[in-house]
Amino acid sequence: MNTVTQITAADTSPEAMKALLARQRASFLKEGPPSIEARIDRIDRVVALLVDNKDAISKALSEDFGSRSVEASLLLDVFTCVGSLKYAKAHVAEWLKPEKHEALFPDAVAEVVYQPKGIVGILSPWNFPYQLALAPLAGILAAGNRAMIKPSEVTPASAALMAELIAGSFDETEIAVVQGGPATGTAFTSLAFDHLIFTGGTAIAHHVMRAAAENLTPLTLELGGKSPVVIGRSADLADAARRVMTVKTLNAGQICLAPDYVYVPEESVEAFAEHAVAAVGAMYPALKENPDYTSIVNARHHARVVGLIDDASAKGARVIEINPAGENFSQQSAHRMPPTLILDPTEEMRVLQEEIFGPVLPVVPYRDIADVIDRINAKPRPLALYYFSQDQEEEARTLNNTTSGGVTVNDCMSHVTAEGLPFGGVGHSGMGAYHGKFGFLTFSHPRAVYHQSKMVEAEYMMRPPFGDAMRGFLAAAICK
Repeated sequence: MNTVTQITAADTSPEAMKALLARQRASFLKEGPPSIEARIDRIDRVVALLVDNKDAISKALSEDFGSRSVEASLLLDVFTCVGSLKYAKAHVAEWLKPEKHEALFPDAVAEVVYQPKGIVGILSPWNFPYQLALAPLAGILAAGNRAMIKPSEVTPASAALMAELIAGSFDETEIAVVQGGPATGTAFTSLAFDHLIFTGGTAIAHHVMRAAAENLTPLTLELGGKSPVVIGRSADLADAARRVMTVKTLNAGQICLAPDYVYVPEESVEAFAEHAVAAVGAMYPALKENPDYTSIVNARHHARVVGLIDDASAKGARVIEINPAGENFSQQSAHRMPPTLILDPTEEMRVLQEEIFGPVLPVVPYRDIADVIDRINAKPRPLALYYFSQDQEEEARTLNNTTSGGVTVNDCMSHVTAEGLPFGGVGHSGMGAYHGKFGFLTFSHPRAVYHQSKMVEAEYMMRPPFGDAMRGFLAAAICK
């Protein structure tokens, strides 16, 4: 089994975090809004940190997971981060330009000026320790803020390396990493940040939101949820199965945007399952010691996912374990588990109630798209919706009558690669959005600035005594 020693760094005390926040705020107030050059310099330093230490980052991630594909780590934790940061660098000057708006008088000036909020807290999860901790810095730094990061204690090697790399590239008043377990995380959410972004589970989000409410701290919540796949009757079934299983097995399904369950026309369920098995076999001829196949992060999460399968099996589901080489997973160096299809699932099964966060895919048969839409709408709104079809009318019907954080058509998760699109959930899957300009806006304060007209009417308009001129103006202005 996984031989990694999971050592959590000593909890950073609430007093130490408050003192750090105070130092960051004092430095922020002393400097004032940073120049474009200062913002770009900070973005460049994060990029350099990632590029120069990509091999060490991949090694730490593999140590934390027991086994994690180097290429997957470079793609999902380094490349994506670098892309977000470079996009912000390229556009920050444009984003910072004041927005002009109409004013009541022709020579008045009404505009929106974007100010940095101040100090942003980042509470990040374990599934993509670098991407979800450092990618938000694109918008945070472009907006002119400072940041404190609390990475997950579930991936301690990655957290320790992150703390070392950030400390080597930034003064603690610019960006700082605090380490520790749940106690540190709880205290972190109680700090009086100017904004807090939390990525994680919905259950924890309730506690984060309550803690933030004490300081009226603005929140961005990225929560995940059960993202459905809808496969229409006009879809290329083999292509759809391949694309679904590509993302379902990426990082062993430990992705907030992973397809959580799939609706398949009832007459195509068996064919979809056959295509899914073939797709996995083509990607992973063997699994147990395959360096391309990531393990479940630890024994507790492995047991939880196995429990979902066992529950479904006990309640009558057909379980198809996709194990191309017929390997025995009871003895291994990590916590790998084979991708698994759950056929004939029912709503009382945990696998249709809980976010799976593993390589397990329930396949739900349907007769009519209207029933699929109703069933999606009966559940909390998901982070993503994936729709496969060549039927544009059905596509419009499905998308127009459902709500999700984002949508990818004829693929899974691809919408997150478009940096200009907002990334975020809705309802139980999140609150607020970032990426691209949406991140800049999230972490900025849009300040209204008005330069008054020099016209006499501008001064006397609201000053009594009100006479015939005012009455005439109001009579003419208040009309249909």
